Amino acid sequence: MHLIIVLLGFTGILGKLISIEAEPLVWFRMLIALAGLLLYLWVRRIGMGLPIVEAFKILATGLITAAHWITFFMSIKVANVSVALICFASTTFFMAFLEPLFFKRKLIFYELILGLVVIAGLYFIFELETGYQLGILYGVFSAFLGSLFMVINGKLIRRHHAVVISAYEMLGGFLGLTFFLYMSGALELSMLKISTSDFIYLLILGLVCTSFAFVVNVALLKEVSPFSVSISFNLEPIYAIILALLFFGSSEFMKPGFYFGSLIIIGSIILNGYLKNKKRMKV
Repeated sequence: MHLIIVLLGFTGILGKLISIEAEPLVWFRMLIALAGLLLYLWVRRIGMGLPIVEAFKILATGLITAAHWITFFMSIKVANVSVALICFASTTFFMAFLEPLFFKRKLIFYELILGLVVIAGLYFIFELETGYQLGILYGVFSAFLGSLFMVINGKLIRRHHAVVISAYEMLGGFLGLTFFLYMSGALELSMLKISTSDFIYLLILGLVCTSFAFVVNVALLKEVSPFSVSISFNLEPIYAIILALLFFGSSEFMKPGFYFGSLIIIGSIILNGYLKNKKRMKV
């Protein structure tokens, strides 16, 4: 499980190592991930047939996924890995509102409070790290899109196979991004001319950090409780920040206030998980 968390955290490292812009980066990632997922479905002989309306819903969700990844990588490229990953923690705040809306349940008071604490931590960092403000804005918007993507998937997973959902989402995002790049004049043969190092990093990103990580994560849910998985995944920003420091050194060093704000954010997320577990045990 922790290997998968490290791989997901490693996407930020790859995002910085890959020299191409965020849009073509995500285009390649979705294409490669789609190929990997289709291969898995073929080997496991899992059918992809879905009702037309459901297929279009999932394809549309893929557009949200593409926008989420694009803004995430833009955050990395205009700021750094540490900023992008800690901003992603603001999903706690957005989920506190989106889950009740999508699943028709009451707002949970402590989720709102902890979500506001996360936003306060981000605001503290935003005011302190003035050179990274644009990256923080991209990162927070990416977190919102990621939250929206997760709650939609939370409903879809009740009706369809998880890998089938992901394959359709990769296809939807890839097609939507292809149309966007074509309309903007960026879809040219020259886009396919990438360096050898970028090609290798993209393969790792698409196959290992996306297709493989997703399939293994689904398999983990058969062995480990969803709660244990969700709590452990809160370590992703920590792992990613450590990896970023190892790979990029001084370019990832931040002011002490950044790490103080990060501790507030990560502490809030862990406390949220603890309170959820305590409530579940009472039930």
